[in-house]
This record gives sequence, structure tokens and C-alpha cells, in this order.
Amino acid sequence: MTVVGAGADGAMGATDEPGPLPPVMQLGIGALALVVISGIYLAATAARNPNLAVPIVVLAVAAVLIGVAAIRLAMLKRFAWGKFRMVFGWALLEYAVIASMLIYVFTYDHTPARIEALFIVSLVLFAVDIPMMFAFSVARFQPVPAERAGAQQ
Repeated sequence: MTVVGAGADGAMGATDEPGPLPPVMQLGIGALALVVISGIYLAATAARNPNLAVPIVVLAVAAVLIGVAAIRLAMLKRFAWGKFRMVFGWALLEYAVIASMLIYVFTYDHTPARIEALFIVSLVLFAVDIPMMFAFSVARFQPVPAERAGAQQ
């Protein structure tokens, strides 16, 4: 049995699988940094005619990082998925509201459509990445529910 971490109370980590947990936090932080870089670039150049190749490439790399983190996370068999879904769902709702308000501001401000589209992509990545990291951070230290006797065959 592998202990992947201990909480403040010394409780075992959330998985009995051999090996470490996937690098969800590292991939998520990398993606978040790229989303912020893209947003700063777009905000700094929105007044003139910006080259959109840079933010498109940066956002594509961020999307790949989030996708890899999600796939690696989904491969975990024994994990506190109930807690993960609960935290992810509520955090996703919160960040969807924040992203929606920002999209409204960009629309109200008459941001050019091609720049606003990239801002929207940035906000969608932002609104999925952070809840995923929150949920992973909480669920990784939760006890894993015991498997039901009839579930294994």
C-alpha cells in the first residue's frame, strides 16, 4: 500500500494505487500561467491590430495541458470521486459566473470580435482549470470509500 501524502491530521492519502498521483497541479498551474500570459498580451495589444498567432498558440498549449491533466486524473481507479465531483461542481458554477460577467464586460466594451473570441476561450480554460485544481487538492486527501462486496467480480 502506497501512502501518497498525509493531511494535517496525519490521515493517509486518497489512493492505494502504486506510484504517485498524476501531476494535475503542475499541469494546471502551467496552463493557468499560459492563460494569464495570453490575457495580458491580448489586453496590452487590443487597442491596435494585434498579431493573434501568439495567443492562439499559447491557448492551444494551455488547452493541451488541461486535457492531459484531465485524462491522467480520469485514469485513477481508487480516488475520492464523490468529493472531487462535489468540489468541482460548485467551483465550476462559481467560475462560470465570473467568466460570464467578464464576457459581458468585453461585449459591453465593444471589444473586437476576434479578440473577444480569444478572451472567451481564455475564460473557458480558466473556468475549467481552477475548479479541477481545487477539486483535486481536496479529493486527494479524502478517504477512499470501501468497494462494495458485490461490485468485484
